[in-house]
Amino acid sequence: MLVRLVYASRSASPVTDEVIDSILSQSRKNNPEHGITGVLCVCHGDVFIQVLEGGRGEVNRIYSKVLRDDRHSDVTLLDYAEINQRRFGGWRMGRVHLDKVNAGIILKYSETTRLDPFMISGSVALTLLEELVSSASIVGGS
Repeated sequence: MLVRLVYASRSASPVTDEVIDSILSQSRKNNPEHGITGVLCVCHGDVFIQVLEGGRGEVNRIYSKVLRDDRHSDVTLLDYAEINQRRFGGWRMGRVHLDKVNAGIILKYSETTRLDPFMISGSVALTLLEELVSSASIVGGS
């Protein structure tokens, strides 16, 4: 049974490029073995949106780890669904660079150009991330 989970969280400490690179490197190394695909979006340096796709047990295991991880706060489940197919199947863990995204794309889905994932629905977050994939705004991890 394939599922897709979308969550948002805040970092408990400042997020550097090295921290993000470490998260992505670990995900890209471990995800293929566990059948996980997805994308990570860092908003304003301390807020994350992440999509995880894969088997129900593996996705739930990873999300459970995030919930217990003291590096995260305000972990909020935005969407969880059983799916027939992956939308991010080509990404072991892609990364969205919001600072390189056309502000018009963000404004389609957000009240301002400063994306706040805690103020949008899971379906909106998912649609935004899909558009970013189609506009080549997601990099690495394929």
